[in-house]
Amino acid sequence: MEVMPDRLEAMSLLLSVVDAGSLSAASRNLGLPLATVSRKVSELESHLGTRLFQRAGRGLILTETGETYVASCRRILEDIAEAERTAAGEFKAPKGSLTITAPVVFGRLHVLPVITEFLKTYPEIDVRLIQSDRLIDLPEEHVDLAVRIGKLPDSSLVFRSVGEVRQVICGSPGYLAERGTPASPDDLRLHDCITFENLMSVKSWTFRNGQSDISAPIRSRLVVDTAEAAIDAAVGGLGLARVLSYQVRQLISEGRLKTVLDDAEQDPWPVSLVYPSRGLMALKVRAFLDFAASRLKERLGRPGAAAP
Repeated sequence: MEVMPDRLEAMSLLLSVVDAGSLSAASRNLGLPLATVSRKVSELESHLGTRLFQRAGRGLILTETGETYVASCRRILEDIAEAERTAAGEFKAPKGSLTITAPVVFGRLHVLPVITEFLKTYPEIDVRLIQSDRLIDLPEEHVDLAVRIGKLPDSSLVFRSVGEVRQVICGSPGYLAERGTPASPDDLRLHDCITFENLMSVKSWTFRNGQSDISAPIRSRLVVDTAEAAIDAAVGGLGLARVLSYQVRQLISEGRLKTVLDDAEQDPWPVSLVYPSRGLMALKVRAFLDFAASRLKERLGRPGAAAP
């Protein structure tokens, strides 16, 4: 196979097409004519002797070979970028752009104050904070570091534990006065529930029963995709919501929500800083890990931080 000129440029253009989802969207993002983008992709396929895409209407779907090649392109370009950062001194002094993701409420209450302090300490580092309750794929979405709550699945990610938080079930005083306070998980069948689908099942909630767990069926009157929406609905008297303790600590202290079934709750969930394990760690990531870990541990260890 002959060496194709501008191979790295072709790889970069291919990734732009994949990320944009279509040739036309990539041409707009890159500021190139559509015909040029289409020709370069065709030339790359011709050079490789295989199809990278299946054409489907206006969109593109990667073939199995295309998926493998695109993953390899990402690794190659990331290695080159890492080498350039090393040559530019990024691994000698903490500087550059850092992308971090954290759950919405936890990010606002705990991560953002730490980032603010971090930026004042490291003036040559810029931070992009993505607050999302969605589980983000760090390598796929080019995220340097994430704050995760809950047990971590086996993966290529490395983690550093910074504390733990509890789950709680809560409702407004008005709702509990009207519908009663559940005395056991079985009583939940008599109640309206608000479920946060990123955190739990919409059909049942799990509780601790001695050394084992039990599952209690529930009726989800409302299913939402953010914790804040579930909390707002509970404050509004719609029903019982199950959220993380730090998310409702202030509302409980103000008397706007009350917790129930505390004795049946499961063990606390770990809070971790996670990051990809591949390659040499940039000093900006190491600096944030060392800076944030101790401060998040301190915040989560304060009285009332992890429990209402």
